[in-house]
Amino acid sequence: MKHLLSSSAFLVLNKELARQIGLKESVLLADLISKEEYFIANGMTDGWFFNTEANIEQDTTLTPFQQRKCLKTLKKHQIVETKRRGVPAKQYFKINEQLVVKFLNNLSLTKCTTINKNKVITIHNKYFNKPTTFEVQDYCKLRNNNIDAEAFIDFYESKGWMVGKNKMKGWRACIRTWEMRAKNKKTYAPKSMSKLDAQINEWQKAKELL
Repeated sequence: MKHLLSSSAFLVLNKELARQIGLKESVLLADLISKEEYFIANGMTDGWFFNTEANIEQDTTLTPFQQRKCLKTLKKHQIVETKRRGVPAKQYFKINEQLVVKFLNNLSLTKCTTINKNKVITIHNKYFNKPTTFEVQDYCKLRNNNIDAEAFIDFYESKGWMVGKNKMKGWRACIRTWEMRAKNKKTYAPKSMSKLDAQINEWQKAKELL
């Protein structure tokens, strides 16, 4: 009876995370986290642990095909890394704990509601999360603006994610600003560049020399 009530007999899922990345993906992540805890308890220190498709299927009922599909999504969000090593080769996993925490914080705190005097009030959280390269690439692809996602990330990383003297509040708004400036350059061909344009231009030139 004890094994039915042990922590290893259950998978803990975050409902909002399941809505955002998918139920099967959340099940796989929960199983990997459980496996990671086992290896940490047994001396694992570098963050990498192995698991097999057969073992995951036994624990989650996810078929190998479903597992690979879920892993593709988790890797896209940079939540999980994988690699094969050893003889014979085994599949190793590493969970990006910091990104998981930020992802969950962003989901749970970006928009909250509370009730005051029988009125539902929406609370918008101002906590800023740095975007991943994949997020910037997806947004730029959606807007078809040809902005270099890596150049955008590198530029603001070097600035400490500051816009002027203020902390960045929304990276998508910054991308739209870059987009607008690029269009203005082509349309009006201004003789002089703004300070931001000059900084971006110098950054791109420096990147080409690397």
